Amino acid sequence: MALTLAEASKLSNDILMQGVVETIVKDSPVLQKLPFIEIVGNGLTYNRENTLPSIDFYDVGDTWTESTPTFTQVTANLKIMGGDADVDNFLKATRNNVQDLVAAVIELKAKALQQKFEDTFIYGDSSVNAKQYDGLRKLINTGQAGSQVIAMGATGATLTLAKMDELIDAVRGGKPDMLLMSRRSRRKINALVRAAGGMIETNQDKWGNFIQLWDGVPIGVNDWILDTHVLSGSVETATTGGTCSTIYAVQLGEGALCGLTSPGYLQAEPIGSLETKDASRTRVKWYVSLALFSSIKAAALIGVQD
Repeated sequence: MALTLAEASKLSNDILMQGVVETIVKDSPVLQKLPFIEIVGNGLTYNRENTLPSIDFYDVGDTWTESTPTFTQVTANLKIMGGDADVDNFLKATRNNVQDLVAAVIELKAKALQQKFEDTFIYGDSSVNAKQYDGLRKLINTGQAGSQVIAMGATGATLTLAKMDELIDAVRGGKPDMLLMSRRSRRKINALVRAAGGMIETNQDKWGNFIQLWDGVPIGVNDWILDTHVLSGSVETATTGGTCSTIYAVQLGEGALCGLTSPGYLQAEPIGSLETKDASRTRVKWYVSLALFSSIKAAALIGVQD
């Protein structure tokens, strides 16, 4: 069963742990919605559907032709991300009357973890850094032409609402659960809608944040999606040196895009007193990865210019 990080934290009595989860989830549209599957072991091997078997009509006495589906076997390995948070014992004893220093330091460490997760969620590439999991850009493979990669042009072009509709239609088996983009791309959508004489639909999440929707699909802003991609021949060739951005449409769930985690999810582990300095340490860590179980559940609109 796949649970979001916020739902999983409800099953814990660890108040510090719940505080860490609340901190990283409330400002992250990805972590608010992305479900995670707990796996035992260091990775998950799954079959990603490529093509369906064919079906035909036959007359009596015809020879039936056998057809089978094709799959690609993919392995997603859990990766270790985290960091240590040290609090000086002198400061803890003498400067703890206004604000809990331990809680404040761990909160900042949790925010740093959230930002690292969102960056890797987009640009993670295990072939470049074996310590990372593969992110959306690698899973969809925007560097290669395909049905799930929609280009604004051979070298990029200004965003249009028609291309946004095409992006949503590229995700099959239901609408996407989220459109993920940079702030520049969101501003461009707002400008296009206003120019057409309309107003973009808005809603409110349970944290009180106002979210915008396009065609009923929530728009999520990821501050690590770059507006400097380079296109050549309708495929992405680099992430820096250009003027293009990418908008992702994803369907979330166990048969679509899903996070992988070790049992226990995110952990805040008290290490205790240190030998070499008068301080105590807490380790915030997460054994995590990302899996795309069906390629038609995610798509990318590349070459988006302002």
